Amino acid sequence: MPGQAVYGLWLNQKGKMVADSFVLRDEGGAYFLGSYHSPAAVIRERLEAYIIADDVTIRDETTQWRGVTLWSDEPPETWRADLPGGFVFRGRREVGAHWEWVAPVAAVESHAAQLGPAMDAAEVERRRIVAGIPAVPQDLGPNDLPNEGGLERDAISYTKGCYLGQEVMARLKAMGQVRRRLLRVRGTGAVPALPAALFADGREAGELRSAAEDADGFAGLAMVTLRHVPADGKLALAADAAPALQLAEQP
Repeated sequence: MPGQAVYGLWLNQKGKMVADSFVLRDEGGAYFLGSYHSPAAVIRERLEAYIIADDVTIRDETTQWRGVTLWSDEPPETWRADLPGGFVFRGRREVGAHWEWVAPVAAVESHAAQLGPAMDAAEVERRRIVAGIPAVPQDLGPNDLPNEGGLERDAISYTKGCYLGQEVMARLKAMGQVRRRLLRVRGTGAVPALPAALFADGREAGELRSAAEDADGFAGLAMVTLRHVPADGKLALAADAAPALQLAEQP
């Protein structure tokens, strides 16, 4: 049913990012896990490491299912019946209204002609970056905390039962701050090779992790050390280079 997907994170004991995924449940009680960017093998490995029941079966059905992002201002209730099976739920591609339809490959292929023209993949990526939505593990990976990417708002629970990384999450909530943040930036010129080190006053201040052509330059997501960010928010791509990037939001 629409809206019944749960978005969450897979953390290690230190609270660092391993993967992210949506969790869905069908009418028969089977659970489906899917992710935009995190490899199925990584999620499966985490599941298998903590199976405590003998009657659990895990299958990788990546090749049997396909996801389609639908941009629509109308709620799914008005058009869901036109789609042959699968799941429909709110996506995380951008801040605007959009939905994910995940269904068996045959169902998607049989309905492809009715879905309209496909959006260019580069445009989908640009929208994500402009919206400041992290991709896991590209923007937030095994060396990063979810709070550094603002995911504590959408994917961290401070009230549920025990989970890996919970103690670290509780400490961060109590402290109320992190030393680094994934921030939106704007750059001039061509998109640099990624990941790209960023500098302020000749000192390394962070790393550009995602970027896409936008307007007269590019939009990006950069992990920056907050105490190294200059007051004017200007960053360079080399220690001895002139600033080519500007923070698009306040740290």
